Amino acid sequence: MTDTSKMIINLAVFGRTQSGKSSAGNILLGSDDFYSGLSPGSVTTECSLGRSCQLHSFMRRGGQEITLQIQVLDTPGYPHSKLSVRHVKQEVKNALAHHFGQEGLHLALLVQRADVPFFGQEASNPVQLIQELLGDSWKDYTAVLFSHAEKIEEAGISEDEYLREAPDALVTLLRSVQQRYTFLCESGNSCNEQRIKILETIMEFIKENHYQVLRFT
Repeated sequence: MTDTSKMIINLAVFGRTQSGKSSAGNILLGSDDFYSGLSPGSVTTECSLGRSCQLHSFMRRGGQEITLQIQVLDTPGYPHSKLSVRHVKQEVKNALAHHFGQEGLHLALLVQRADVPFFGQEASNPVQLIQELLGDSWKDYTAVLFSHAEKIEEAGISEDEYLREAPDALVTLLRSVQQRYTFLCESGNSCNEQRIKILETIMEFIKENHYQVLRFT
């Protein structure tokens, strides 16, 4: 990157059907690049890349103000209500190589609804997809994003209480990814407030990783 005052961050969102992947991607981008809506089946059928506008003076690095731009790869729900497992795997694999083959992926976000229990094979499927596509280093490049976190707020449950009551499968996953997680409320606070809060958390994860990326061939 020739302009050292600008940083492009590459993210990919994974998760089950109706987990809120596309909606989360839109919040990260500050736009409506990805179609998102309530449906009895899977909505996203192919990968697509969205790019945010530049966020000037978002952070400082090495004493210099950094302009940030976010790229988000939206992926089909896994498992999918219309597409085969093999098709989804190949679609995402090709997209990762096409969009992030050279630039690399900074972080994969596993989107999990906060109001849906995490257990069983259906919950494990997106994790297994990430493991397969990212390889042995998946734990270093994955974070969990709990969508619809306003639901637990409405129930009077704090984030700490929620995690204390988490099933063993979720506890194990969070331990595997070194407790990299964040909560996303889709109502209440303004979208911009949510966006900045989430991006600041994501940038902390990436900084802990020394801004390293995972490349695909």
